[in-house]
Amino acid sequence: MGQTALIVVDMINTYDHDDADLLLPSVTDVVPRVASLLERAREQEATVIYVNDNFGEWRSHHGELLEQALAGPHAKLVEPLVPDDSSLFVVKARHSIFFETPLNYLLSQQGIDHVVLCGQVTEQCILYSALDAHIRHLEVTVPRDAVAHIHSDLAEAALRMMERNMGATVCDGDDLWRA
Repeated sequence: MGQTALIVVDMINTYDHDDADLLLPSVTDVVPRVASLLERAREQEATVIYVNDNFGEWRSHHGELLEQALAGPHAKLVEPLVPDDSSLFVVKARHSIFFETPLNYLLSQQGIDHVVLCGQVTEQCILYSALDAHIRHLEVTVPRDAVAHIHSDLAEAALRMMERNMGATVCDGDDLWRA
């Protein structure tokens, strides 16, 4: 049996994009849950990987993305989720965390065969990433209370699809990394 990684998707964010106003209420709800997952994963010495959109800034790196988010108007949504020194960081440009990123290679090198996906957006990046993980024969878990959505009806449908069509475990975040 391999290892588990907690993957935090797109939570280093300035929220200066289309649909941000629709997304922010859900993000506000999930930030404490994602922070709790991060704390528990780190206590269990699980690998933590942030995979974050570069927002079209092709010269940016993770430090710049973090600085911009912490300097923005929604810094309070980012502060509890700041990567620590042991966290890994992958920059992406499209919806899936796997699309043209080194993530698959990184997971293989770390012996990781189970990913826990949290972050945003349930009906977009989380859904597409779960599918890409599934086709790579990775075990997938999605804590329903640690993923933010734009449209609640689409998010519910996406969670059902992940569970039914991809064999993902959809659970509450409190069920993960219990001592």
